[in-house]
Amino acid sequence: MHTIDLAYAGRGIHEELVAYVADQEGYFHDEGVHVAVRDGIAWDTERLRSCATIGLGRALLSRLTDGIEWTVLSVNTHRPLFWFLGGPGVRTMADLRGRRLAVHAAHTAPGCFARIVLRQHGLDPDRDLDCMARPPGDYQMDLRRLRDGSIDAAYVGSTLAPEQVAAEEGCHVLAWVGDHFQIPTVGVAVDATRIRIDAPAVQAVVRANQRALRTIADRPDLTIDYMASFLNRLTRAEVRRHYERYVGPYFTPDGRVDLDIARRAVDAVAAELGAPSAPADQIYQPA
Repeated sequence: MHTIDLAYAGRGIHEELVAYVADQEGYFHDEGVHVAVRDGIAWDTERLRSCATIGLGRALLSRLTDGIEWTVLSVNTHRPLFWFLGGPGVRTMADLRGRRLAVHAAHTAPGCFARIVLRQHGLDPDRDLDCMARPPGDYQMDLRRLRDGSIDAAYVGSTLAPEQVAAEEGCHVLAWVGDHFQIPTVGVAVDATRIRIDAPAVQAVVRANQRALRTIADRPDLTIDYMASFLNRLTRAEVRRHYERYVGPYFTPDGRVDLDIARRAVDAVAAELGAPSAPADQIYQPA
């Protein structure tokens, strides 16, 4: 049996769901590969290069800024699962002007995506609001700070469901990033200078990943069971609505990349970073 490390770069169903389904349903075993799923959130890029990675956004940023030859072999979704959540007095994106926003740092993939969406809403993240950078986590401290008024809004990820949090906390969902900015954002990638793309273990992980994506598309009840294990504050009906709104329609059933979306996204990220862009078809394999 082949072996490989597969690292995620963030927590929540955005990064973890597909690999979790592949593991729990035995798809890795069926493909003859032993996969050690590793927490790579705090790893530096050099250490991450020794693994296959789920975090395509982080891989793209390090390719554009450091020239690391990450190659994306399978894409889970083109719609990042991050949301802007406003406190009681913040009801729209326009209301963020002059406010305090807890958000990922600008040099991270989620932070870069946030800045792109803020600019789309006419907001300069460096001048029009107070962006308070904080590391990724489960966002519980953000909710606490929204309650005590020390921040006005937060940029949160998929360890929680925004509509349910807003209803419980008296907050407002201002925007879903996936509605405003599309980019191939989670899947399977390797640094081709460190790990051969055609290595049997790599190809086995890709096949298992694509099989899990098909399961997510074809077996919603099973997927909802798995999602509920991540989102255990939700009722089953709430998990189903979350699946129907954010997962079912937008997770690819076959792992294929949309190169038109990828080209626009790479150019947008490069512009935000102030880095040269790169040809999307050299980063994302079409099949």
